[in-house]
Amino acid sequence: MHNKGQISLSDKEKSIQVAVCGLHKRGFPLEKQMRDLGACFGRESVTAAKYQMVKLPTVPTKPGLIKKSNGGGSIHLEIWEMPINVFGAFVASIPSPLSIGKVELLDGTEVPGFVCEAYAAEGAEDITASGNWK
Repeated sequence: MHNKGQISLSDKEKSIQVAVCGLHKRGFPLEKQMRDLGACFGRESVTAAKYQMVKLPTVPTKPGLIKKSNGGGSIHLEIWEMPINVFGAFVASIPSPLSIGKVELLDGTEVPGFVCEAYAAEGAEDITASGNWK
């Protein structure tokens, strides 16, 4: 029984899908951050063929995913299930020019995931043709 005003959420509603395409993927250095937050790997997926991936000149280097109005390609990524109660803190910890926005998948659905501000592509290496962050 719930108190008046409380909302009961199913387990599925207590998590949110997060698309990752770089250092947060399995086997990469920031996978630990995902696991420490209680996130679980869900599945591999691919973006719609509308994205440019650039190699950001950061230390360590990171990918930047930018949705294009023309051109672009499909980029391999992972979908993780993250507890919704830590999602805000996770988003707040992401350094510019990266952020969380809607990422369109090949099937047309959209999920929250890592995106990059377009200005970061200026002078960055375009690695879209690789289709993946290796």
